[in-house]
Amino acid sequence: MWKRIYRAIFNRENFLALMLALILIALVIFTADTTPTWIYQGF
Repeated sequence: MWKRIYRAIFNRENFLALMLALILIALVIFTADTTPTWIYQGF
């Protein structure tokens, strides 16, 4: 029973979706501290 639940939750599609979400979160975290210079070009 537990093996069937484990396979239903941790399949390849869910693993790829989790990896994609973690990569996107990491990109947001690592690029949040850099200020975009194009905003300040007009001033």
